[in-house]
Amino acid sequence: MNKKLVATAVSAALYSFALSAHATNGDQMFAMSAAQAGMGGATVAQAQDAVTVLVNPAGMADLGMTDVRMDLGFGLLNPPREVNGQESDSDWYMMPTGAAVFNVNNRLFLGMGLGGISGMGVNVDDIYAAMGGNQPVVTTKQVFRFSPAAAYKVTDDLTLGASLNVVNQSLAMSFVGQGAQVNLPQNQQFGFGATLGATYKINPTLQAGLTWVSKTDVSDMEYNTVGGTTSFDMDIPASIAFGLAFKPMPGLLVEADIKRIFFNDVMDRVTVTNPQPGMPPNGVLAFGWDDQTVYSIGVKKEMGPMAISVGYNYGESPIGPEDVNMNLGSTAIVEHHLSFGLTRQFSDKVSGSFAYTHAFENDLTSNVVGQPANTIKISQNQYNFNISYQF
Repeated sequence: MNKKLVATAVSAALYSFALSAHATNGDQMFAMSAAQAGMGGATVAQAQDAVTVLVNPAGMADLGMTDVRMDLGFGLLNPPREVNGQESDSDWYMMPTGAAVFNVNNRLFLGMGLGGISGMGVNVDDIYAAMGGNQPVVTTKQVFRFSPAAAYKVTDDLTLGASLNVVNQSLAMSFVGQGAQVNLPQNQQFGFGATLGATYKINPTLQAGLTWVSKTDVSDMEYNTVGGTTSFDMDIPASIAFGLAFKPMPGLLVEADIKRIFFNDVMDRVTVTNPQPGMPPNGVLAFGWDDQTVYSIGVKKEMGPMAISVGYNYGESPIGPEDVNMNLGSTAIVEHHLSFGLTRQFSDKVSGSFAYTHAFENDLTSNVVGQPANTIKISQNQYNFNISYQF
């Protein structure tokens, strides 16, 4: 039993590296600005702000600005979570986001965006306190993405867009493993990928959007220790999304999106090279993540200088009860999200947006025969604030 406790503690600590959780689908942010969050993340077909650079770059052509639009903001995440009833001590995280789009002419649009697409950790004093254990787990992860992008209106109805995705990933962890203390200090690596997107006006009231994000290939995380160099590969999964935006009357928008995230490619099994004392000797971490399908719908109503939006987002947890013991550091099991957004136009050029999202509590308990019945639990609250300027 002690060996099993240690093995799952090691897996929990290493898995905590995989946390990219804001208000999330698996470990992916479901929205990166207040306007996007207010729509439940349903923004593939109809861009809500300049941050579309980070979602569907083709949407830059639909922002309605004459020359330039800029959106700056930040989010606050409050994700109360527990491992075997033990609460994590770190419960607030800040997530900055910014983007700018430039209207070069009536066909060409250029933009750039920067956002914290990951930023969390686990800080549990003893994940096995109820079992008489002594297994603290402390980890941090920060991932920022920078995307220069371009969009071109092929016709009045069809727009194509693309971006280069440059990612910086920073990871650190500390935990008690198989009779040894493991400390891997903060380290950083870069990764690269791309996004391709399109929008198409089917008729004056209906528009479609499609976007594909390649896998972001992040360089192996490497740590120099007294036992040599320990490394592992932690990439960001590819995804594809399709959306339909419907405008049944002036001032009313309804959008529904479906998205597929290919977690299995990067989070099924992770191999650690030269595992240090305290780590699994074979270095193989079978996290067992499945691909995830995400459904989102948002409604936005404009009322003079005000606009109100509501959104709903659902994605089944990419892990099941059979995977819990290999994912004790995971907070990526929330499934249902409900959002509310508010935008206020202050002048012809300046507006402000706020959104609140609640991810309803979810918990999973291991059902593997002969192993501890570990339980993970989480809910999330997210607050987004943005200021927009266009002319």
